[in-house]
Amino acid sequence: MASDDADADADADRLDGAFMALADPVRRAIVASLSRGPRTVNDLAEPFDISKQAVSRHIHVLEEAGLVTRSRDAQRRPVHLDSARLEELTAWIDKYRIIHEQQFRKLDALLTTLKEENDE
Repeated sequence: MASDDADADADADRLDGAFMALADPVRRAIVASLSRGPRTVNDLAEPFDISKQAVSRHIHVLEEAGLVTRSRDAQRRPVHLDSARLEELTAWIDKYRIIHEQQFRKLDALLTTLKEENDE
């Protein structure tokens, strides 16, 4: 039982970290760029009016949140999007989207029933 609580806490911490990392518009733009494939820090810094060091700090935040990874390719250190981690976030969001859609369908059915009863 305690293990389940610890797992739930760890999952909540990972979600919090990922959403906090994605709260920044520069980091969201970096994730969007990485969705098209691996990029170097120079590539990622190009569209922004901030230093490469600042972009590196943003990448570090994304790494700490588990959203991106870096590899070594000779002299280059490309940054990669961790699509599995993004899938975890999407699954969490979808769980609540489905619940709300079901509630809206029930409300629609109730409103339709009330309208039909009122029309009689």
